[in-house]
Amino acid sequence: MSQQHFSNADTGDKPADPYKAANLDKETSLEQKITDLSDFMQHCKFCMMTTHDTNTGHLASRCMALAATETGGIDLLFHTNTESGKTDELKSDSHINISFLNMMGDWASVSGTASVVTDRSLVKKHYSPQLKAWLGDLGDGTHDGSENDPRIGIIRVKMATAHYAISTKNILGRVAEVAQGTITGKPASVNKLREISEEEVKQWRSSH
Repeated sequence: MSQQHFSNADTGDKPADPYKAANLDKETSLEQKITDLSDFMQHCKFCMMTTHDTNTGHLASRCMALAATETGGIDLLFHTNTESGKTDELKSDSHINISFLNMMGDWASVSGTASVVTDRSLVKKHYSPQLKAWLGDLGDGTHDGSENDPRIGIIRVKMATAHYAISTKNILGRVAEVAQGTITGKPASVNKLREISEEEVKQWRSSH
């Protein structure tokens, strides 16, 4: 079945998306793309995790804190309360999106699949005492927010594809580019817009 595209304009031989044409980075190596993406995600730390609620058909997002990365930086780990709604959503539909954004407008979007891992050795490896503030101590000697609390699990996100944009100019340079674009109509060249395909992810996994 052929893929359908939405279009509301015919720009002829000129790019319909000038911003992407001006900023898309096709020259950087896969290793550098992965390194820059991983560094950006770990620097941001906080992100939005989007899952699919199969009961309503709606998408649901919530803020999460990145706990660690695996597979050379492409797979992501997050702590979770195994009794929360997102674990039910992932059991019904494992597809997931993770998105990061910083104050400069740099961003990253990672799509993939997720699983809920309850292996205690993995939980203990990445445990933080701050988790107790979110789970609380129920006073029963078991559900106490410690590394042994069975409610604490790990959401492991396996990357399928990713795309992200990181700044190539400081704030003054970006303002100047946008101002010039506003006056001249020339698309602002302010980011390195990068894409990591499924084939590139498979290539990376084969060596990490």
